[in-house]
Amino acid sequence: MSTPPKKSRKDLMAALERALRDVSGTGALFSQAAAERLGMNSTDLECVGFLVDGPKTAGVLAQATGLTTGAITGVIDRLERAGLAKREHDKQDRRKIFVRIVPESMQKAAPIFEPMRRASAAVLSRYKDDELALILDFMTRAQEASVAVVANLRKKKK
Repeated sequence: MSTPPKKSRKDLMAALERALRDVSGTGALFSQAAAERLGMNSTDLECVGFLVDGPKTAGVLAQATGLTTGAITGVIDRLERAGLAKREHDKQDRRKIFVRIVPESMQKAAPIFEPMRRASAAVLSRYKDDELALILDFMTRAQEASVAVVANLRKKKK
């Protein structure tokens, strides 16, 4: 049995770019379907995703999403009306306001996301710890780069 030819760096980069586009597109479609199921828009749902790891200020949410602070204010208002999030004053500095997920609201969303969580866990289980660390490094850097590109794209619109 012969070994398949090794792909060139150019071919690998092109294949990874296509794969990233595919994963990103599927993620956007999943987000849209999940948001519809929850009765919200996908931008608001993505903001909920940023809040799952802990409370954030509106400025941090704006930076993470590439949205303006005005747009984030609208998102937070909608999330509060839907009972998904609430604003809380910082105990040390009452001028600072954090947005926090309402934990009980996540019970409605959990069943929608569980199949995707299981599918991701199954794929990741195939990798060794050092490979997982490399994947995490790539994903973190790709996310940071994506946020910068989105923010830049939004600035050029004006």
